Amino acid sequence: MSDKTIISVTRWQGEEPPTERALRERLRASGHDYYEWGNGPSDTYAVHSHNYDKHLVCLAGGIRFTLPATNDAVDLRPGDELLLPAGTLHGAIVGLQGVRCAEAHL
Repeated sequence: MSDKTIISVTRWQGEEPPTERALRERLRASGHDYYEWGNGPSDTYAVHSHNYDKHLVCLAGGIRFTLPATNDAVDLRPGDELLLPAGTLHGAIVGLQGVRCAEAHL
């Protein structure tokens, strides 16, 4: 696996799923500028990459990120975080309940 395909996933550790409000407060305290986006059920993103590191937090619903370089997939649920290094090829498939995420470019 090359450095460009090494991602970091941090799973929510609480007993209960976090609220969107609690997640937003935590992100505001991080010092990074986050913006929010969302998609309807089963929406897809074609494989692409970015020229920046991306930090993404799932606020509600679910999404699967596909990583064609390794044939891996990462499912995110509320509170889960994903760090995608610049240049990482990825696609995405939104879950059956749609998704809302917060994202920062690092």
